[in-house]
Amino acid sequence: MENLKAYIESGVLELYVLGDLSPEETLQVEEMASQNPEVRDEIAAIELAMENYAMQNAIEPSADVETKLFEKLGLQNEDEVETIGSTPQYQEQSRIVRLDNSDGKIRTLRFALVACIALLVVSGIALLITYNKLNAAHDQIASLNLDKQKFAGIVSQLEYENKGLDNMVTMADSKEWATIRMSGQAFSPNSKMNVYWNKKDKSVLINYVAMDLPKTDAQHEYQLWALVNGKPVSLGVFGKTDSATHEALQKMQTIQEAQAFAVTIEPMGGSVNPTMEKLSVMGGV
Repeated sequence: MENLKAYIESGVLELYVLGDLSPEETLQVEEMASQNPEVRDEIAAIELAMENYAMQNAIEPSADVETKLFEKLGLQNEDEVETIGSTPQYQEQSRIVRLDNSDGKIRTLRFALVACIALLVVSGIALLITYNKLNAAHDQIASLNLDKQKFAGIVSQLEYENKGLDNMVTMADSKEWATIRMSGQAFSPNSKMNVYWNKKDKSVLINYVAMDLPKTDAQHEYQLWALVNGKPVSLGVFGKTDSATHEALQKMQTIQEAQAFAVTIEPMGGSVNPTMEKLSVMGGV
């Protein structure tokens, strides 16, 4: 009796009802059932439990699915199934059990169908959760890349400004360079800029870090002038002051002598004569 109880509790009967046993194992279970009423009763109880579960969770197929199923079987409707199942000739020529005598198998199939549907639902939910997690991870990666780009930009700007400041210190300590500090004019009172003029080779440098000029649009740029004997002489044009894409120092045209330096805003490419109403900064030598 103890061995029979252990056999019933081993789970092999559930696998038998689900159809997951090998032919040899199935035959063994059927022999045990034929010899032991307890085994037969347990199999019936398992089938009933599975049927109840399947019926509670079943999804009724549409009429179209039912029609196609009967068409596959070569039948017209359920009445024809019952009729064929009760025909003596059919019973003699076929080893298929009549539908009204195969409740256990039907319960198993119903349970398997419900289990498949439940598995599909669970899989769909899992895929949705995974998709959402992937989207969240993608957003985090994009945010990290953006932060990395911002950090790289800050580092580049700091290096740029540090280089410009080092140049300012070097120029101030050198006896070869004269620093001309230009202050804002009526057009832009708060502007400022430094020009470095070499006393020996007469070269002229501007330092982007040491300047604060009014913003220009895409059609205008800055133009540096030297005042020589009361006449303006162009020393070239230069672009935006708020970008670290260029070197901190920019070399302009040389000038042998000058009494002052000034910057105006001119159309792209510069002007022959300065636009005085857009005079931004000016400083004497």
